[in-house]
Amino acid sequence: MSQVRTRFAPSPTGFIHLGNIRSALYPWAFARAKQGDFILRIEDTDVARSTQEAVDVILEGMEWLGLTPDEGPFYQMQRMDRYKEVLAQLQASGHVYPCYMSMEELDALRERQTANKEKPRYDGTWRPEPGKVLPPIPEGVQPVLRFKTPKEGVVGWDDKCKGRIEFQNAELDDLVIARPDGTPTYNFCVCVDDMDMQITHVIRGDDHVNNTPRQIHIFEALGAQVPVFAHLPTVLNEQGEKMSKRNGAKAVTQYRDEGYLPDAMVNYLARLGWSHGDDEIFSRAQFLEWFDLDHLGRSAGQFDEAKLRWVNAQHIKAMDDARLAELVRPFLLQKGIDAALLDDGRLPAMCGLLKDRCDTLVALADWIERFHVSVEASEEDKAKHLTDAVRPAIAALATQLETCDWTQEAISAAIKQILADFGLKMPHLAMPVRVLVMGTSQTPSLDAVLTLQQRKKVLRDLQKV
Repeated sequence: MSQVRTRFAPSPTGFIHLGNIRSALYPWAFARAKQGDFILRIEDTDVARSTQEAVDVILEGMEWLGLTPDEGPFYQMQRMDRYKEVLAQLQASGHVYPCYMSMEELDALRERQTANKEKPRYDGTWRPEPGKVLPPIPEGVQPVLRFKTPKEGVVGWDDKCKGRIEFQNAELDDLVIARPDGTPTYNFCVCVDDMDMQITHVIRGDDHVNNTPRQIHIFEALGAQVPVFAHLPTVLNEQGEKMSKRNGAKAVTQYRDEGYLPDAMVNYLARLGWSHGDDEIFSRAQFLEWFDLDHLGRSAGQFDEAKLRWVNAQHIKAMDDARLAELVRPFLLQKGIDAALLDDGRLPAMCGLLKDRCDTLVALADWIERFHVSVEASEEDKAKHLTDAVRPAIAALATQLETCDWTQEAISAAIKQILADFGLKMPHLAMPVRVLVMGTSQTPSLDAVLTLQQRKKVLRDLQKV
């Protein structure tokens, strides 16, 4: 086989969601796994609905997820001259003919067929056949161009996801491949693009299955190699409906803004229709090492946000602290934290201390923010933990912390000294100090938390008692 070449060909008629982006993930992964090429093509021929904003979300989402194309983006609207050139070739070779049936005539034909309980379809009125006399060409009518679909036999393919699929040619009517104004239609443009870009594998959603027999006929008429097809099962939302904007799907870039890691998203999306044994958590490198088309699932994958958050949490826990600090920094800047505070060397250690508690970068940023701003605990926590009995011990701890070395060992020793002096157990002192310094009674080890705070902020917070 020639070098693997795959493509992702979204239409920019709405923002790209997780169901769409999975159709980019698998061809990208297959190309990478086979040392092939991955091509990005923007199918923007629906001029009325296509927007630059939608294009931008596609490009941003793919860049964030690291699904970098080797070629493209190519835009179909910039290839109109090429499509018209190929249309002329097919017309000259007898594969395409002009059809002058008006929309009114076509609607009337379909109504008669429906009334007779027949499948509504074009009846071939203008299809040239040996010995057939065509109707007179009506004046002032611009024809559509139709593709001469074979009338007999079967068209089929061995789908890498669904297995053998076949259609009777007799069930397929003659497809319109150019509108009256000469602009080509979707199924034709796709074939010319795939032929010119030498696409070897078409990996896409199963909503395209019914387009495939028509596209195979066009490939064959063009004398082009028919690609290998893999039609992926639908991605469902949490309610079991097809994922779509109308059903509440979010743009891919929103997950970026909500603090998900790109590698975690790749991990989660990969498992929405493919598997490697029972492996749930894996790196991008492992995914590319393992990925093939033989283990694609045949049933629809259902999105589960709780599962996604769990996968994200596992990747956060496994991430190097310095790298995690780089990723959480923009979220902290958005909160208004002074960049100088974020660059004083403490941020990686904060990430290491807190990452086990967080399932998104936003959650991690919320924790780290507490090290840099004055916090206020709930009235319930203050009433429960800041009792008159413990206030003297807190004041004594503040005195110790004014002069001790600012290391975890020295701070731990100061805390133990106060516990001994006042006859307290750790929770009796740690809980109220956490409430004052972090705004919550539940934090990692108190000495570790205080070490990563600035001394002056800790002393200021302890005075709030």
